[in-house]
Amino acid sequence: MTDDSREPSISTGADDHDSPDEYEEPDEGYPDDTEPHPGEYEQDEVAEPPHPVNWNLLTAEQAETEWLELNRWVHWLRRTYGLAASVVPPFWHHHPELVWELSALHLHWLCAYDPEQNGSAPHGWHRDFAEARERLREWTATCGTRLDRDRPTRQTVWPGEDAAPPVEDVVIENREEEFVQFVLDDVADRQDEEDAFYAGYDPDTGEVR
Repeated sequence: MTDDSREPSISTGADDHDSPDEYEEPDEGYPDDTEPHPGEYEQDEVAEPPHPVNWNLLTAEQAETEWLELNRWVHWLRRTYGLAASVVPPFWHHHPELVWELSALHLHWLCAYDPEQNGSAPHGWHRDFAEARERLREWTATCGTRLDRDRPTRQTVWPGEDAAPPVEDVVIENREEEFVQFVLDDVADRQDEEDAFYAGYDPDTGEVR
């Protein structure tokens, strides 16, 4: 179990390459000479072989690691390929459809560039990347997130369901600071769920009260 008193200190991965345990909350601004350059992302930062990431089942600790790793890679991806916000918007982390798509693309990239992979694998990744860009562009246009503001993805209400809350744009002035808080909140929510589960767990019987 994670100590509830622990204050996670994380960075977005946009401008550094430290290990997940060494992240610190970013300053408000970043000097130009600290900006990462295309190609700086290091695959060996992943401590274990590539594996599918099921965001629905991650523990609090796992989620923190995966958020930071994916965020670092997305920064590398958008800068390396000059991707517009219409393909990879700043607030992709607020939209599950974009998270799952980018997470799958990241895993595919890790596998394609694994040292044990065959030499044609990177070409296959770029072919699939072209298809993924079209899906990302469609997801982004549908959810309506923009360069400097965000709003929840509109949900279709089926007969018998409660009416969906109104969808309003929220202006976000500092993306990196907002991402840090988003991760902290997500990790805290997952930790609360874990604590509630284990509070009712009987190790003798294996049952959950």
